[in-house]
Amino acid sequence: MGVSNVGQPGPSRSAGRIALGGIAAAWVVIAAGVAAALHVGKLSPALPALGEALGVTLVQAGFLLSLVQFAGMALGLFVGLSADTLGLKRSLLAGLWLLTVASLLGGWARDVQTLLALRAVEGLGFLLVSMPAPSLIRRLVPSERMSAMLGLWGAYMPLGTASALLLGPWVIGISGWASWWWLLAGATMAMAVWVLAWVPDDRNHPRSVAAAPAPQHSWWGRLRHTLRSPGPWLVALTFAMYSGQWLAVIGFLPTIYAQAGVAGSASAVLTALVAAVNMVGNIASGRLLGRGLRPQWLLYTGFSVMGLGTLLAFFVWPLSSAGEGLPAGLRFIAVLLFSMVGGVIPGTLFSMAVRLAPSEGTVSTTVGWMQQWASFGQFAGPPVVAWVASWAGGWHGTWAVTGVCSLVGLVLAFHLGRRSAP
Repeated sequence: MGVSNVGQPGPSRSAGRIALGGIAAAWVVIAAGVAAALHVGKLSPALPALGEALGVTLVQAGFLLSLVQFAGMALGLFVGLSADTLGLKRSLLAGLWLLTVASLLGGWARDVQTLLALRAVEGLGFLLVSMPAPSLIRRLVPSERMSAMLGLWGAYMPLGTASALLLGPWVIGISGWASWWWLLAGATMAMAVWVLAWVPDDRNHPRSVAAAPAPQHSWWGRLRHTLRSPGPWLVALTFAMYSGQWLAVIGFLPTIYAQAGVAGSASAVLTALVAAVNMVGNIASGRLLGRGLRPQWLLYTGFSVMGLGTLLAFFVWPLSSAGEGLPAGLRFIAVLLFSMVGGVIPGTLFSMAVRLAPSEGTVSTTVGWMQQWASFGQFAGPPVVAWVASWAGGWHGTWAVTGVCSLVGLVLAFHLGRRSAP
């Protein structure tokens, strides 16, 4: 007793190495999410070039932009079920390979129909990456690091989108839109190899579906268990209230800037900056949750600032006939705060989703349901804002749509707080 084994690492040192290895693997999973998000954001900077090369009309461009969200809206829950069944790492790899092949073939597309079909494939690939990632991160990292890492995971979409908005015009200007597609195909293929080498197999993990209660082995059992529980519904609807207004504002910023006379290059940088600062909120949410802050207070803060930010930025928009409104600098700060502080919402909801899932075997299914409603919000939000802008004769009515979303989000956050109270 009391004699150590010379030359052999102690239990604490071995556990520390395992924990560090899991955290490193979790970083790889986050990088895979960023690689997938690049494909979601790659289209916007390529639309002018696609219009010249393939004759893409405005309506077709709208379909190209929305197909990824339509796939999530239609298939999110079922892809989550598949991830829980087939294995999380397998699903992640399948999604990366689908994105690689679709983007590679997309560079050779010579008509809009082919590009539309491949865009749908990319939507499926994106889902296969994004659905299992939170559950996989949860299994890789120690419990005390889970909130922080899930907060970092929540930043994958704004980071990928902002990177695509910044890099896309530069690459397309040098070598054309096809090279932009092929460059991202190569990056995603490299990411798949990295995941294969660094991320351990989850099928033998003690928290795997094999360890779940027997009634949830089947798709129907997990589906019924998920949809009968209030937690998945609350996080899903809350995410829809966030995603709809965020994409509506970010998506129309280039148009708003163009109408205000802002140059195209400056517009791209400003829009990318607004998208990028969303990462600050995501990362901060993980840190604050790790320090014991109640999640509903982060949701209250995020929705309140999003509603107030759009009120300040759009209520009396200077493009209206009166020409009134806050100075341009203050309006831009309001939009920055809208995106940055609103970023605490997805990071918080990813953390809550893995905690409020009915069981260990339904985490990916719960995230899939949340993603399905998030895609619905992204699919519905921009058209509603565009309709209000057309009816009001300007963008000064945008605050009404985002304000309703924020109010509903606050009510849902209250019920989520009661649900997750210790």
